[in-house]
Order: sequence, then structure tokens, then C-alpha cells
Amino acid sequence: MTERGNPSARAEVSIDADAATVYRMITDLPTMASLAEEAHAMEWSKGDRPEPGAVFKGHNRSGSRTWTTRCTVTAAEPGRVFAFDVRSAVIPVAHWRYDIESTGEGACRVTESTWDRRPGWFKVPAGWATGVRDRDAANAEHIRLTLQRLKEAAEAGQ
Repeated sequence: MTERGNPSARAEVSIDADAATVYRMITDLPTMASLAEEAHAMEWSKGDRPEPGAVFKGHNRSGSRTWTTRCTVTAAEPGRVFAFDVRSAVIPVAHWRYDIESTGEGACRVTESTWDRRPGWFKVPAGWATGVRDRDAANAEHIRLTLQRLKEAAEAGQ
């Protein structure tokens, strides 16, 4: 799937922590699950570390609704980028990407982006299943919250 066209949601944050530390936090599945808005658990199901081709399962929730996704790592460059494609069963859902840019003196900037890859026919049933009708607006807010939590955790030395 990867990145085609403009992302459907994107935000960035400056963090007073080095790029390598922030990358480790982003690629540590339990840590990211604790920082994310919808994902509440993630575990490796093929491979055991972030590298292209590795697969992890995401357990998500919105209110009382829960669902699981299959995520395949497409890019993993320590201290620079982590990206993955998301599927629900065999249906493409999204592509997510974290770009990390060192800004010097132990600080970095993180840009989190997502591309909605759901087929048109799948958007309405997906909205029913997740309870989220406006996925782009929800993802924009989720990215904002996730980056805020990442910043706070990284700067606290977590």
C-alpha cells in the first residue's frame, strides 16, 4: 500500500529526546499501545522486532466497540522511520508512517501520517463496526493525542 498521494491525516511534534530513543518507543508495541488512542494492545505475530515484512496484531477499541487488525511493517530505519500497512482480514484499511528527524542537541521532530486505504464500499460497514463515521477527523485527533503522549513520555525519560 505505502504512501500514495496526500495523507488523510498528519501532524508533527518537537520532542526534547534523541531520535534513537523516540524510535525505540514508537517501535515498542506495548509502549505505543499505551500511548495510542484506539489501539489498546499490540503483539508480534510474525517476527519479533520492527523490520520490513514483520507482522503485528493490533487490538483496538472505540467506546464499547472492539476490533483487530493485521499490520505489516513496510519500513523500519532506526532513528528515522517506521511504517506499516493495516488490513482487516484481507481488506486494506490504512498505511501509517512515523518520520523522525533529528534536530540536534538530543532533540527530534516526529511526523505521524496516515493514508486511508479502505475501498469505498467498506467505509460504511467499517464505521458501524468501529463506531467512527468520520475516520479522517478521528485519525487527525488520535494522531494529535498520540504525539502529545509520546512527547510527554519521551521527555520524562520513559
